[in-house]
Amino acid sequence: MKGYRKYFFNKVLWLFVTLIFAFILNFFLPRLMPGDPVAAIVGRLAQGMSETTGMKAVYERYAELFGVDKPMIQQFFIYVRNVLKGDFGLSFSQFPRPVADIIGSSILWTIGLQFPAIIVGWIIGNVLGAVAAYSRKGWDKVIMPVSLFVSNIPAFGMAVILLAIFAVNLKWFPTSGGYGFDLIPNLSWQFVKSVISHYQLPFWSIVLVAIGGQAIGMRSMSIYELNADYVKYARFMGIKDGTIIKYVFRNAMLPQITGLALSIGTMVGGALIAEIIFSYPGLGYTLLNGVMGQDYPLISASTLIITIMVLIANFLIEIVYGLIDPRIKAAQAE
Repeated sequence: MKGYRKYFFNKVLWLFVTLIFAFILNFFLPRLMPGDPVAAIVGRLAQGMSETTGMKAVYERYAELFGVDKPMIQQFFIYVRNVLKGDFGLSFSQFPRPVADIIGSSILWTIGLQFPAIIVGWIIGNVLGAVAAYSRKGWDKVIMPVSLFVSNIPAFGMAVILLAIFAVNLKWFPTSGGYGFDLIPNLSWQFVKSVISHYQLPFWSIVLVAIGGQAIGMRSMSIYELNADYVKYARFMGIKDGTIIKYVFRNAMLPQITGLALSIGTMVGGALIAEIIFSYPGLGYTLLNGVMGQDYPLISASTLIITIMVLIANFLIEIVYGLIDPRIKAAQAE
């Protein structure tokens, strides 16, 4: 346990240090963008106002409201203090709406899209990879080339292909949005049906890309395990093939489970491409709108959430691996 305590402490320390750098970068990088978003807000509010003194007073009032009249270092510590209280400030591009409200509504769309797509793609990909490795005949000759082809299609390419075929040409599904633009969110069947229809193309564009990579990874790991010495020894001892295969695929699944955990941890960032192509109202599309509108608070909050999810996913994976892999304990105890 002494070795594991040292391992755990090191991981917590690195997580803490990385979080500090994440806060610094998420605050300063968006503010390096050119332009003055406060001036843009004042320009919209002061339309028709010709008095220079009045416009200057309005600008100073909103500069004070957003805190941009203070030195950058002071702004940073105020930002950290507010974030720790769950306050991300007011949005520039959707003023006066709080950033927390924007993210709270958009992240539910992202999780609802990404989480099921990641799970479905992971399951189908691993099943196909295991079948290809075990059969090594007809199935492998079909699954492997198709998986290689699909895995090399970029996410935006798959989204555009599905959009062009099923939305533009066949007109089976809508081209954009999370639901019909003429509908108000409610629990009616008409709204639910519209959400399901708009959901299909973003969902399958993520699933299809995930399947290829998972199938290739599972096939490679399964072939490696099938040729391992313990498999040959088990067969020599007369152990049933079904029992051997069960252990083979369980061992081959370990790296795949790591990939699944990382995919879940990065699903908010991974949603960006699909949401932009289909204008899906998730966090990725919200982040794009924040960049286009020079919305510092919204950009900082979105990227900070993505960073924290990735860090937590990596941290949990390393902690679990430290518990189940005795080699890590042995290395730390030396």
